[in-house]
Amino acid sequence: MSEKPPSANEAIKANSNYLRGTIAAGLADASTATMPEADQQLLKFHGTYQQDDRDLRAARRKQGLEKAYAFLVRIRVPGGVASPAQWLEVDRLAGEFANGTIKLTTRQALQFHGVIKTNLKHTIAQLNQAALDTIAACGDVNRNVMCNPNPHLSSVHAGVLKLAQGLSDHLTPQTRAYHEIWLDGETIHTSEDEVEPIYGKTYLPRKFKIAIAVPPSNDVDVFANDLSFIAIIEAGQLVGFNVAVGGGMGMSHGVDGSFPRLAEVIGFCQPGQVIDVAEKVVLVQRDFGDRSDRRHARLKYTIEERGSAWFSAELHRYLGYELEAARAYQFDDNGDRYGWFEDERGFFHLNLFIQGGRVLDTPAYPLRSGLREIAKIHQGDFRLTANQNLVIANISPARRPAIEQLLAQYAINDSHLKSALRLNSLACVALPTCGLALAEAERYLPDLLTELEQVIEANGLRHDAITIRMTGCANGCARPFLAEIAFVGRAPGRYNVYLGGGFAGQRLSKLYRESVRAEAITGLLEPLIAHYARARNDGERFGDFCIRAGYVAATRQGADFHHNLNPDALNIR
Repeated sequence: MSEKPPSANEAIKANSNYLRGTIAAGLADASTATMPEADQQLLKFHGTYQQDDRDLRAARRKQGLEKAYAFLVRIRVPGGVASPAQWLEVDRLAGEFANGTIKLTTRQALQFHGVIKTNLKHTIAQLNQAALDTIAACGDVNRNVMCNPNPHLSSVHAGVLKLAQGLSDHLTPQTRAYHEIWLDGETIHTSEDEVEPIYGKTYLPRKFKIAIAVPPSNDVDVFANDLSFIAIIEAGQLVGFNVAVGGGMGMSHGVDGSFPRLAEVIGFCQPGQVIDVAEKVVLVQRDFGDRSDRRHARLKYTIEERGSAWFSAELHRYLGYELEAARAYQFDDNGDRYGWFEDERGFFHLNLFIQGGRVLDTPAYPLRSGLREIAKIHQGDFRLTANQNLVIANISPARRPAIEQLLAQYAINDSHLKSALRLNSLACVALPTCGLALAEAERYLPDLLTELEQVIEANGLRHDAITIRMTGCANGCARPFLAEIAFVGRAPGRYNVYLGGGFAGQRLSKLYRESVRAEAITGLLEPLIAHYARARNDGERFGDFCIRAGYVAATRQGADFHHNLNPDALNIR
């Protein structure tokens, strides 16, 4: 435990009466569109962030108006699986209470933007009626639990999905504040203290993320999570999971003590031990994580400073038994597989590419309307991927013709007929709603990809997959530091460019150029791409080539991330 005084957020949590604060009173205050500052922190535990439209800030300031406040609402979808009825309800609420779009996040969740304060309670309450909730979608608790979303990839998928849902249920906060505030639940008056059996009164030092992968696909980017379980399949049967701890993407520009980190595999557990292992990992971080500096409060820093041997020993003490030795596994990639697939039952699954995870209608591409019509007749489910895409899953042979007709009618049938570069891209929301964004991401990356596709085409690489990701700041929501090419917002119109991440998400990238102007990015990368096209080895991935060719050095853990061994790579352009 740190001897430094706790951060302000620790006091907010301790004094919140288990996440109630004065949220109910703030929601009822019609004199302002904002919420009290302390309650803004508590709202995150309930799955919502206060934001404002930054495109409108200057104009409203000139008019002497309050900022254009609205709320992000994040919907938990453990394992990424939603029913057609739930999709229809999310679609309805997006039009009625949000900005008319649905966001598919990089953690397999659904998200609204633009919900004003007077509609916030209505939105969350109506989600609950569709068996959806927002509790613990944000905040210093375990977030949405991810798992491989593709049932055609593995016969063990159903079991893995059930486990993801079980983990989510077990680690959900037990406070009744959520039901009292949003669902008009009865306030129970008792002389007994309320108890959070896992989190305690101050919950965790920071957010906590869990993912489950089914090799050879690392589509959930297990090494970016605080805790991950890697399914071990032998003779077609799930025998258990390797346990990986200490991953995380967020960092702060210019701060040597902050960095992204890959999770480390520390052992193997039986399927029946997974929930116990997860709980005890959470407890170790609860008790030993840094509560004085929120920028240093993730599990990755606890393990980085104390060592994985210490962590394993402490975990075994909390468990009362030791993990077994890790077992062999292999990841081939961390992307999605697009198009139609048929499983062993004769059911079909269609993986659609959703640019930036944004489901909306445009005159040329009425995606939201098309998915709404499909949901009306679909009898399977919808599966969100960790790469912001959507699987229309479990389509019966009898329903496929009708769904194919709708796909064609709404111009969705060829969503995945894009360059491999675009199909392996990710972007965070960034501007105009994210208060942390320093530069554009979701709104800019598609245009940049169009420029880079011309370079890709000219070099004969249209069908060669390269992972490429963009974020508006260094918090890493689109997991940029695992990409082969990454752009991280440094200032308006400027990005740090990173190269050399692993194609399977197994290696961090390295800083190549700092504070590059947006209009200079294509020119910067063009000679590298051309060099790759003519000099790569057979089967060599772009990230591997960047290291072999000397553009960047291979990245080790910890502070090494900030230091590139190639002096030329630090030139500012």
